[in-house]
Amino acid sequence: MNRRQFVTLGIAAATSVITAPAIATPTSRLPERRVRLYNLHTGESIDTLYWTDGLYDRRALAGINRVLRDHRTDEIHPIDTQVIDLLHHLGKKIGLQSQFQIVSGYRSPKTNAMLARLSDGVATRSLHVEGMAVDIRVAGLSPSTLGRAAKSLKGGGVGVYQRSNFVHVDSGRVRYW
Repeated sequence: MNRRQFVTLGIAAATSVITAPAIATPTSRLPERRVRLYNLHTGESIDTLYWTDGLYDRRALAGINRVLRDHRTDEIHPIDTQVIDLLHHLGKKIGLQSQFQIVSGYRSPKTNAMLARLSDGVATRSLHVEGMAVDIRVAGLSPSTLGRAAKSLKGGGVGVYQRSNFVHVDSGRVRYW
């Protein structure tokens, strides 16, 4: 076999692998992702599969965005899927059987500015305004334990607010406070 035949055979083999239809089998199926959320301010909850077969479900994401909306202004903003994925992985890590209690999800610029005026614990350039952060609790779990689990994922920022009884997680750069 000469070099040209060898290269042609290699290209044909590679093309057949790329164009071959995938056969769905139970072992090739990607794991599903689920979140269970309860908004402490609105009383709304959602328990949804938001990612199946490697794709995000737009209807499930819309439901998550609604539950995580700014409860003060009723504004809905898309929540970064990396934050939702962080919640999923955190739930798996801690063996969550109930729901994440949402203290704060999306915040409109108006709400964030008001909160920043009232507290030094609220950043004026908060990732909540970008839909990239949530503040959570888990019934029966201390903020320090929840925070340690979140930090172990190394998926973004984690702030532990022991006195206020919540943990901040975001999809920004990895950092802790």
